[in-house]
Amino acid sequence: MALPVVYSLLECADYNRTVASYLFQLADLPDILFSPAANFTALTQLYLDTNPLITAIAFGFGLAPIFLLVSEVNKNYSQVDRVWSILPVVYNLHYAAFAHLAGVHTARLDVLCVVTSIWSARLTYNYYRKGGYSIGSEDYRWATVKDYAGPALMFLFNVLFISLAQSLLLVCITAPAYVLLLTERLATYDGPIRSWNMVDAVAAAAMMTFIAISYVADQQQWNYHAAKVEYHKTAKVPPGWERADLDRGFLSTGLFAYSRHPNFAAEQGVWVTLYLWSCLATGTLYNWSGIGAAAYLLLFQSSTWLTELLSSGKYPEYQVYQAQVGKFLPIPGYGPPSFHEQEKPQANGRGLKERVR
Repeated sequence: MALPVVYSLLECADYNRTVASYLFQLADLPDILFSPAANFTALTQLYLDTNPLITAIAFGFGLAPIFLLVSEVNKNYSQVDRVWSILPVVYNLHYAAFAHLAGVHTARLDVLCVVTSIWSARLTYNYYRKGGYSIGSEDYRWATVKDYAGPALMFLFNVLFISLAQSLLLVCITAPAYVLLLTERLATYDGPIRSWNMVDAVAAAAMMTFIAISYVADQQQWNYHAAKVEYHKTAKVPPGWERADLDRGFLSTGLFAYSRHPNFAAEQGVWVTLYLWSCLATGTLYNWSGIGAAAYLLLFQSSTWLTELLSSGKYPEYQVYQAQVGKFLPIPGYGPPSFHEQEKPQANGRGLKERVR
């Protein structure tokens, strides 16, 4: 049986019962998948007979060598970045599709798919407009990593982390959807247990709130960099901006006056909320599917550390900004940052701090 038989919400979050007992399928999948007898009908049956979490894990493993090959051939290490906003919703759609095919309730999974599709569309568009899908485009931070690591160590890092670990991370952050699928199965056959309740509505609304914050933050950053480009091109301060803010080189107003990375904070909030949703749905304080959210937080800690290392070396006032504004969450008691800019002298001797209205 592809789905474990569970008799309580607590069992839906039991690792040994719902995950460990199906890991053997990972070893069997390649032989069946590449069997001479494999055809569409056989593959469809294989899909239905395989635990959906195992299918997702196998798919994540299968993508890793593709990422590795493409990145090494092109010497471009942003291959996973290009599907970062796409794969999580694919995995969630997979769990929802499996639930529909298995004939169990799907309310939670259907709503989750809608929410994460909105997340995916927003993040994919933002990545696109920044040129992420342009030929040869690569995250600027990889150049620093390559220079530091050297060719041999970079290849090993690519094998273990960039191509494999990141691929599996995108599987893991959606693992709570598998837990939700099991609660839906239980709700199908256990009358008192509901497929949707107020807790689900709150969790979905919280995810949408974080998506909205990400949208606002990314748009503010986009507007700032567009203004900075125009300012450098024309030497005129665009309407609505101050010369000092543009000269500084980094955004420190709007949401960025209270968090150095509000978009990153909200992005983490989306997937932490999904994990908490699985805890609330099963009545557990924690469960095994939190490994994805925990790894996601660690990834953002390390990647943001590198981002800020480069920013502090590029922008003289960035360390002042770091001292006054929290990395992800606002610092209690602190307001917008103050840089105490020295005024630029004009020809008439007066100071200049220009704002065009």
